[in-house]
Amino acid sequence: MFDYSLAHWLAFLSAAVLLNLSPGPDIAFILGHTMRGGKRAGFSALFGVWSGACLHVLMAALGLSAVLAASAAAFSTVKWIGAAYLVWLGIQALRAGGGNGLIKAAGEEMPVARIYRQGILVSLLNPKVAIFFLAFLPQFVVEGAGPAWAQLLLHGGLIIVVAAFIEPPLVLLGGRLADALRHNQKVGLWLDRSLGALFVALGVRLALSSR
Repeated sequence: MFDYSLAHWLAFLSAAVLLNLSPGPDIAFILGHTMRGGKRAGFSALFGVWSGACLHVLMAALGLSAVLAASAAAFSTVKWIGAAYLVWLGIQALRAGGGNGLIKAAGEEMPVARIYRQGILVSLLNPKVAIFFLAFLPQFVVEGAGPAWAQLLLHGGLIIVVAAFIEPPLVLLGGRLADALRHNQKVGLWLDRSLGALFVALGVRLALSSR
């Protein structure tokens, strides 16, 4: 079971590394919280995004992502909910300054549980991620290497393992920079505005996207 060639692993791991290095809403969310809230906030966002990714892998293995890919209505529903959520997060950040934004003013920390939940939703409410896993993972299913669902879970889990080698160092580096800047109110406000504009742009892009 799970008997793969060296060429198989080289192809898969290369693709997994490139996937985790590519920018997107998940990385923006993680780095944004890291820069404004430090390592603790960054890792909370990171674990939330990873939890959402685990759910995407599970859905791919169970075939639920196929339903999303096949149904235009289901895809559009999830897409619009995800886009609205990203825009809402962006607006909250743009309104920051009085302590009500996505990222709190200097000296105020957003509860890590809230950041974690937001991370799950940012990942989970992106239907293009679900469809990506549905299109990507089956390419590495090898006949005779085990049940298809088990192979999908294995490769999907390994994508998150690869992320564990790439994303935490980014959080640590961002956290060091955040420690030097987080007590500067003007810098914090600028980070709120920048992150807010980025999330609004990502939400609009998701809303305009097609399968």
